[in-house]
Amino acid sequence: MAVAALQSSLFTDEQEAVVHYTDVYKRFGSKVVLDGLTLDVRRGEALALLGRSGTGKSVTLRQLNGLERPDKGSVVFAGADLCTLSERQLFPLRKRIGMLFQSGALFDSMNVFENVAFPLQAHARLGEEEVAAKVHEVLEVVELPGIEEKMPSELSGGMRKRVALARALVLRPEVLLFDEPTTGLDPMTSDSVAHTIATARDRAHTTAVVVTHDLALAQTVASRLAFLDEGRFRFVGTWDEAQASDDALLGHFLAGRREDA
Repeated sequence: MAVAALQSSLFTDEQEAVVHYTDVYKRFGSKVVLDGLTLDVRRGEALALLGRSGTGKSVTLRQLNGLERPDKGSVVFAGADLCTLSERQLFPLRKRIGMLFQSGALFDSMNVFENVAFPLQAHARLGEEEVAAKVHEVLEVVELPGIEEKMPSELSGGMRKRVALARALVLRPEVLLFDEPTTGLDPMTSDSVAHTIATARDRAHTTAVVVTHDLALAQTVASRLAFLDEGRFRFVGTWDEAQASDDALLGHFLAGRREDA
């Protein structure tokens, strides 16, 4: 079955939203980054956040787990407005939202097993055998069985990203966030990571939001795209709808052309 078909089969209700961004504003100094941004993320989908550099894609992503807070507006997850919660109140919700950072953010002093087990030891009351079983399970999901004893320094860039994905998946989050997951990887490794993300997300039945400049990754992983421009989403829809759109800027972006070309 094709990846797109696998992804569409996960939709429990196409209209059901797991995250609501409503009229979100964010500025840094005199620069307005988000200017009344509104978006629903549907349960079970994979959504790619696209746009030119500096348009606020990563800022939008970080609003979803409270790493950034808007100046105005709301970001609602699980019935709670994340923008109004204290760090203590955010803690239980963050267990339900996994994040894969650009660098992978592995602990260099810990081996693979310890890195992947870390969220379980911090957030779950499990015995050693249960922790080990869950670590082995997610390493199988990201196609890296048997590397538990390796240190991060012994891994390739692609393997580090996959271990980081395993760590993000180990608590079985409802929503998984990806911030430029193929940055710094060669095209072949990027393709491998993209397919691993798509397969792992499907097997975990997790909603995903992906910030990326890598259109090949976005098309492999995501069933819908949201195109950010001047602080708002200029287009939200499927890939077929994007290709059929008469929006010139979106067309130039998807084709990798200059606006004046």
